[in-house]
Amino acid sequence: MPGIAERDGLLNHGRDASGPGRRAAVVTASDTVDLPIYAKALYVGAAGNIRVLTVGGEDGEAVTFANHPVGWLPVQVRRVLATGTTATQVVAVFD
Repeated sequence: MPGIAERDGLLNHGRDASGPGRRAAVVTASDTVDLPIYAKALYVGAAGNIRVLTVGGEDGEAVTFANHPVGWLPVQVRRVLATGTTATQVVAVFD
């Protein structure tokens, strides 16, 4: 069951990249499969490298955020790659 509309103070506010996410899901890293919904940001729960394909990048343009600490990665991501990612407890945030 989704949230109750009457309790959602942000329901009628416009969505934008810097606004809060409305949904979240644990990420399963994959070298071949994009996230079902592209993330507006990632939360990294256990530090390490995180290798991603950004929403605007091509398949061969993976980027590694080396030694990323616990916390937010404010980048729109379409895939978290299994190869090269050592960070764990990664959560995708989206609208």
